[in-house]
Amino acid sequence: MMLADIRVAIGSSAARASRDADTIQLLAVSKTRTSTEIEAVYDRGVTSFGENYLQEALEKIRALESLAIEWHFIGPIQSNKTRDIATNFHWVHTIDRPRVARRLSDTLAQRKRTIDACIQLNVDREPQKAGVMPDDLGALVAEVRALPHIRLRGLMVIPRADTDPRSSFARTRAIFDEHKATDAPEWDTLSMGMSSDFEIAIEEGATMVRIGTAIFGPRPDKKALERVVT
Repeated sequence: MMLADIRVAIGSSAARASRDADTIQLLAVSKTRTSTEIEAVYDRGVTSFGENYLQEALEKIRALESLAIEWHFIGPIQSNKTRDIATNFHWVHTIDRPRVARRLSDTLAQRKRTIDACIQLNVDREPQKAGVMPDDLGALVAEVRALPHIRLRGLMVIPRADTDPRSSFARTRAIFDEHKATDAPEWDTLSMGMSSDFEIAIEEGATMVRIGTAIFGPRPDKKALERVVT
């Protein structure tokens, strides 16, 4: 699928849901991709890029610092990585425990900057997957919203891989709406949907879709990935 086709698909999905396509942000997932590939997509009008692997991302952020790119960290957060994430990214999608949020906030305070953030929700309650369980979300929302240097914008979700994602997206939207109505009125972001299911996600309320292979093509093999990272 070409970038132009993705934009058409976003518009069609929004129309089916009676939504404005301009309210849906395209986030290009650029993990394992080179700086040259990212710059080529940037030149075609995409300005937001998502990275999963911190060291790889830092190299690309430095290489592309002359471009007005909005960098999103969308990978698992290890506590010892919070300083670099807080210093170099504009968004983080994967807050799932208070300790990580506090460590991010401490560095942000030192750097005199803020970061936009989503809480990662484990909507399907998969024990092997990162993300806060739905029953524990309210407590985490309260803790993160109390941190002055983190702007909590909403939720991020990765649905269960072996089922129809529509149910997961719909339940995430319901949870989002519940918290927006009660304890998080400023929420405006539902980060959900990837290359294989972004059209369904938009129909179920996604405001940001994370698309990688549909933009860049198949990911490099392991040896090629090692050349990117090292």
